Amino acid sequence: MPNDRSDASVGAPEPSEPTPSSALAALPALFSEESRVRAFAAVALGAGDAARVAREAGLSAKDTAGALRRLRDQGVVTSGDDGELVVAHDRFRELARAARPVPSAAGSSAVEGDDGPADIVVRTFVRDGRLVRLPARWTRKKVVLRHIAEQTFAPGTEYPERTVDEKLRAWCEDGEVDHVTLRRHLVDLGHLRRSDGIYSRPADPARAGTA
Repeated sequence: MPNDRSDASVGAPEPSEPTPSSALAALPALFSEESRVRAFAAVALGAGDAARVAREAGLSAKDTAGALRRLRDQGVVTSGDDGELVVAHDRFRELARAARPVPSAAGSSAVEGDDGPADIVVRTFVRDGRLVRLPARWTRKKVVLRHIAEQTFAPGTEYPERTVDEKLRAWCEDGEVDHVTLRRHLVDLGHLRRSDGIYSRPADPARAGTA
């Protein structure tokens, strides 16, 4: 009956935004379709509505609508305050934080600061994947810096300075420490080695930061 169908429609729950972990897992599939990549690139370059996205991306209206729908469903494209389409940068920051490996309890407590296990020190100065501030006490500072190095850089992998800065900026958002200062501390403590503008984390970090 019409009334029954109407009531069921009204009572149906709205689709929820994917959780960071599920959205992160879905990203490769999301951008495996060329039309979505082109539509996303058009939005990133300033196309604020579907018509402009279609024109800039060279897509049909139908393909544009489908691509934008998928991009919106995954939360990577949204509407700005003025109603224009924009890239959801906050969503990408959230996904970046979700991608960071969570240290095991054993690994976190293996190194101790002045007042207890390293995980307690880290939780005090690192919140939601961001560095609130560096501890004033040197032993605690070394614990926090070691944690950042281990969570950010793979041992033996080479990173250009631009990539190092991008990774460290994510830690420094809304904090008191800038990424340049953080990079300098990591180099000084031996967590990062620098040669001709290329950085790498030592394969054996046990000796880093112990001086």
